[in-house]
Amino acid sequence: MPSILWFRRDLRRHDNPALVAALDAARDDGDGTVVPLFVLDPRLCNAAGDTRRAWLSRSLHALDATLGGALVVRHGDPTLLVPEVAAAAGAASVHVAADFGPYGATRDRAVENVLAASGRRLERTGSPYAVAPGRVVKGDGTAYRVYTPFYRAWVEHGWRPPAADPDAWPDWRMDPSGPLACDGIPDAPDVDLPPVGEAAALERWDAFRIDGLAAYGELRDRADLAGTSSLSAHLRWGEIHPRTLLAELDGSPSHTVFRKEIAWREFYADVLHRAPESAHTWLDPRFAAMEHDDGPGADDRFEAWRLGRTGFPFVDAGMRQLLAEGWMHNRVRMVTASFLVKDLHLPWQRGARWFMTALRDGDLASNQQGWQWVAGSGTDAAPYFRIFNPVTQGLRFDPDGDYVRRYVPELRGLGGRSAHEPWTQGQLAPDYPDRLVDHAEERDESLARYTAIKNP
Repeated sequence: MPSILWFRRDLRRHDNPALVAALDAARDDGDGTVVPLFVLDPRLCNAAGDTRRAWLSRSLHALDATLGGALVVRHGDPTLLVPEVAAAAGAASVHVAADFGPYGATRDRAVENVLAASGRRLERTGSPYAVAPGRVVKGDGTAYRVYTPFYRAWVEHGWRPPAADPDAWPDWRMDPSGPLACDGIPDAPDVDLPPVGEAAALERWDAFRIDGLAAYGELRDRADLAGTSSLSAHLRWGEIHPRTLLAELDGSPSHTVFRKEIAWREFYADVLHRAPESAHTWLDPRFAAMEHDDGPGADDRFEAWRLGRTGFPFVDAGMRQLLAEGWMHNRVRMVTASFLVKDLHLPWQRGARWFMTALRDGDLASNQQGWQWVAGSGTDAAPYFRIFNPVTQGLRFDPDGDYVRRYVPELRGLGGRSAHEPWTQGQLAPDYPDRLVDHAEERDESLARYTAIKNP
C-alpha cells in the first residue's frame, strides 16, 4: 500500500518530517510509493487576494517540478477529497505537518474522523514551527502572555535539527487518467512577484546570510533600505522551515536579533493556538467596550487609508507598497496599523482583514496578533501610550525620503525632510492630498478612549 503526503504549508522536499514519515510508512506497508496531494480549499483560497493566489500557484508549480510532475491537485472540500484520494490509492495513512490554526485544526480533526471510519489514519509529523505551539510553558504549566519571557523559555526549550533527507526519494505516483487524476494547478494571476518556490527560498536565505545578516540588527527597521531577509512569504508557504534558518545562526548580536524575530512568529502562533477566538475578537476583553467610529465618514477614511491617500507620506507609501507588491516593510506595517486604529479610530479587525487579503505573506497568527499588539488589545503589558507619530517615524526610518518617493510619485520632487512634511512645500506637490486628520488631536482622542475602558 502507498501512503499519502498531504501538502499544506510545507511546499518543499527538504527538511520535511512529514515526507520522511510518509516514506517510512509506505516502505513498511508496501513498495515505498508516496502519493503527493494538495487540496485547493475554497474556504482559504476565496479569502486570499490575487498576490497570495499567484504565489501559491507558482509555488505549486515549483513543487510539482521537484516531484517529477506527480503532484495530485484537487479542488474542493478536504474532508471529502482527502479520504477520496486515500481510498483511490489504497493508502493506509495520510501524512501531514500539524496545523495549529483555528480552521486548520478543526479541518484536520474532521478529515481524521472520516479516514478513521474507513480504517485509515491521519498522521501528524512536525509543524510549520521550530517549536510547536503549546510546547513552551511556564513552570506551572500555564502559557506565556508576554513575548520576552516566552523567548527565553523558547530558547531554553530548544528545537530539533533540520530533518535529514531520506536515503532515496519516494517513487512519487500519479495516474493522470485514473482515480488519482489531477484537477490541475490554477493559472496564477498576472502579478509581479520575486522568485517563488523551495529553490528560490534557499537561494534567498543563502544570499541574505552571506550579505545581509551581519547588518540585520542595524538595518532591519529602515524602510528605505533592503535590510530584511524577505523570507516571510517563503516561511508562510513552508518553502523553507525556520529550523533551517536557526541551524545556521550563531550567538552574534545580529544573529540574535534575527533569532528573536523568528521567535515572534512562534510566539504569535502559540497565542492564537491557545486563544483561537483572538483571530477575530479582542485578546484583552476590556477592548470590546472601546468606542470606534463607524458610518459613511469612517468608511471614507478607511478607503483613503487603504489606497494610500491619507496625506501622511510614510503611511501612504506603505499602503501603496502593499497595493503594488502585496508586501510591506514590518516597521511600516506597525505605523500604518497604528494610524488606522489610533488616528482614524477604526477597529483593528478592518485593517487586519485588508492585510490578510492583500499580503503575499499573509499569516493569520502573525497578522492578527500583530494588529492586536498595535491596537493595545494584545499581548503587550503596557500598550496605552504607544501611538506612532507617522511623521517622526518616517523621518527616523526613512531619513532621506527615499522610501516615500519610491511609492508616492506626487512627492518625487521633494527631497529629504520635505518628503515627510509636504504641507510645508505644498506648491511642489499640488496633487498630493491634504492631511486626513490632525495627528496631535487624534492622539489625545485615542488616549481618552483608552482611559474610558481602562478606568470605567
